[in-house]
Amino acid sequence: MTNFTFDIIIKDTLLNFNSWITNYKGNENLLSLINDFEDGGWRINKFNEYIWNNISETALSSKERESLLWKDYSRLTNSAKNLRLIDKNDVWEWSEIAEILLYWIMKEYYNWLPVVPKIFYKQNVNDNAKWADSVHIVVNENLDDFSLWLGEAKFFNSIDDDRFYNIINSICSWLQTEKFKKENSIITSSSDLKGLIKNSDLYEKIKSTLDWKTSIDIVKPKLNVPILLLHECDITNSESFLTDEYKSKIEEYHKERAISYFKKLNKKLETEIILFEKITFHLILFPVPSKEDIVNKFVSFGSTFRN
Repeated sequence: MTNFTFDIIIKDTLLNFNSWITNYKGNENLLSLINDFEDGGWRINKFNEYIWNNISETALSSKERESLLWKDYSRLTNSAKNLRLIDKNDVWEWSEIAEILLYWIMKEYYNWLPVVPKIFYKQNVNDNAKWADSVHIVVNENLDDFSLWLGEAKFFNSIDDDRFYNIINSICSWLQTEKFKKENSIITSSSDLKGLIKNSDLYEKIKSTLDWKTSIDIVKPKLNVPILLLHECDITNSESFLTDEYKSKIEEYHKERAISYFKKLNKKLETEIILFEKITFHLILFPVPSKEDIVNKFVSFGSTFRN
């Protein structure tokens, strides 16, 4: 698999880069990532390769993933055929591209364990994939404790304020106690969990903590909510080279958008989710020059497998 990386522009808590803010809880984090440029253009082939390198892991079953070879054409073919690539209203949103990217980001930046490959579940007639797009366990350095990561990913043509309400409402919905517990029950019933957690004591701790009978109040301090917004960006579209000026523009823009996002998120959650301040939230922003170009490139490459 290609060893490309994306540049980190910001990886910090909201309070650290806005110490004057008084309306935030200290549990809001921002990760801003960018792709680079080559020959006067944004590296769309590099981005597309990242997506396709991770499709097999997200769109195949556990058994298929165990026998996966990156150069195995048939595996890539099967995973490509599994992709639906349309939302439930048959509107071409292409958010599965963002879901695959979030899967890679969790692997690269947060040391995840892929407990529930949600895209695989979505391709099967199954209600288990209704809510969070991303479900992972992260084990601490001492291998004696864990955090739970339930996230969402969207591919937007902008990150103006009106786009935030859709995803904030979605988060609020699956943080309701019954849905939250249902998501946890999917994790504990996953056949992957025991194979991923080698420490038997930690395995039992995870099972017990996420058990349906356990109060959700105990789980919330362990919960992290990563939200990836892959988004079309005029700043990125107007650039031809990776410059310090471009990075500064993205940094300023993403900080401003993060402040607005968390202001709206907190206002919504404080009235609907008890102990929401115990949950850690991560906004992940990734700008692209053109959503249409990425979709067309993705479809063009994918059609070679799907036919």
